[in-house]
Amino acid sequence: MKYPIKMNRKFFSLLAAAAIVTSAAAPAAYAAPKDSKSDNGKGRTYELTIMHTNDTHAHLDNVARRINAINQVRAEKKNTLLLDAGDVFSGTLYFNEYKGLADLEFMNLVGYDAMTFGNHEFDEGTSTLANFVKAADFPLVSANVNFSKDANLKKSFHESTTKHPEDGNIYNGIIKVVNGEKIGIFGLTTAETKDISSPGEDVVFETYIEEAKQAVADLEKQGANKIIALSHLGFDDGGGDNDLTLAKEVEGIDVIVGGHSHTKLEAPVIDRTGEEPTVIVQANEYSKYLGTVDLKFNKQGKVTEADGKLIDLDQKNADGTYVIPDNPQAAQILETKYKPAIVAKQQTVIGKTTVDLIGGNPPARTGETNLGNLITDGMLAKAKTINPDTVIAFQNGGGIRTTVPAGDITLAKVLEIMPFGNALAIMKLTGAEIKQALETSVKDAPSPFGGFLQVSGLKFTYDSSKPVGQRVQTIEVKEDGTNYVALDPNKTYVAANNIFTAKGGDGFDVFAQVYNEGRVSEPGFVDWETFSNYVGSFENKTVSPSVEGRIVDLAKQ
Repeated sequence: MKYPIKMNRKFFSLLAAAAIVTSAAAPAAYAAPKDSKSDNGKGRTYELTIMHTNDTHAHLDNVARRINAINQVRAEKKNTLLLDAGDVFSGTLYFNEYKGLADLEFMNLVGYDAMTFGNHEFDEGTSTLANFVKAADFPLVSANVNFSKDANLKKSFHESTTKHPEDGNIYNGIIKVVNGEKIGIFGLTTAETKDISSPGEDVVFETYIEEAKQAVADLEKQGANKIIALSHLGFDDGGGDNDLTLAKEVEGIDVIVGGHSHTKLEAPVIDRTGEEPTVIVQANEYSKYLGTVDLKFNKQGKVTEADGKLIDLDQKNADGTYVIPDNPQAAQILETKYKPAIVAKQQTVIGKTTVDLIGGNPPARTGETNLGNLITDGMLAKAKTINPDTVIAFQNGGGIRTTVPAGDITLAKVLEIMPFGNALAIMKLTGAEIKQALETSVKDAPSPFGGFLQVSGLKFTYDSSKPVGQRVQTIEVKEDGTNYVALDPNKTYVAANNIFTAKGGDGFDVFAQVYNEGRVSEPGFVDWETFSNYVGSFENKTVSPSVEGRIVDLAKQ
């Protein structure tokens, strides 16, 4: 399917929205009509394939398949780039054990061309990040992060764009020459990082729009008319900066390779706000996909065609084998050098419980449980360190997969409770929206429902005998962290959630609307690690949570 370049704005918006849900097997394509004035005849079209990853978060169990997929694309395409849009750090035990250097060995092995910084690259300060940068066999780019005063990274940092980037160094932007053509690449990192991670006072996050404009101008001065923004802003993130705004505000960007919001763009989204189209791509999360986009440029560097898809790295054949086999070299490195320590680490005891922690189906999907209380209390505590105004936390019962018997709590058991690796989200909700969400939560009661919300900082009553949508009877909130007061439907509250539910998972349309309106911040922080750290904060790392009457079905009274 080819999209003509001359279309009205409203029609284009509909096409862009459709592109988000297009099947990866049959991605939408963008094509401009032939223009003899700009193409100047045959032989002027330049083709480039960008392979891209983002938010891999130390998910290395399928890295050998990722490498094989990259090699297959390179074998099929003449001109290629391999880029990462940040958040290699944090998320699995591979990071806890190897601090990003395991991921980096595989990135070096397959030959990434450039990477930008995600917010989680700063989770352990710049000393850990500096070790990663120093060992990288590729340059890193971020036009709006200034490391000139940071003791660990200032020697690697160059506040400039360059035609001659050196591996293990940081630049505002770089130029890569691919088959004789100059490709400009610059990076952007969300300014939220200073609030949601630990970069330190000496790392400065500058205004992303202004820095992007300057980076484009600098790259164009050096002869690049095909420009890629490697962005860790989020596709439509509500934190104050995102790719949709970038595309509209900054002229001259041909492609935005995105990250941060974990958005699954199965086909490119095209923004036509300026004189030339901007192609936006993002490849979801956790190394589930290798993103690819095939581009055609005319002589002036304008994108005339864009056709992209996500390659499913975990897809299986009917016999259970993977469609994409392992790269043998990468598989051997993973199995012998890195995986044994991870298997051993899963047996680590992170704490103890004096009581059974009740989860699973149906308990966590039908009523309040002590494990649901413990998990949401931990989410609320973590969210408060990021936004002190947070007063509520929600966790869908379907994300609490099992019960933990009294005794030692191992990491393996925590990962069994929370196998999805859902990240933290912070939402701004009105009282009326909270009530609507709670009505959705109890719509199937007393039958089990995966969207049944466990809560912290809030208590409510409902009557499962009443019609759906009219069941919630009372709602109270601990606004001061201690005392419950009645929920005000007109007041705005800050609430922690997991990103699955915050985006509307389990049928929470009200949350989806809030997300789409930009009222959700995505600091990240994976659920199992937040829980483990919370348990570890108790005296002797021992917990004894109870059911407190946070959720009461009046029909059972």
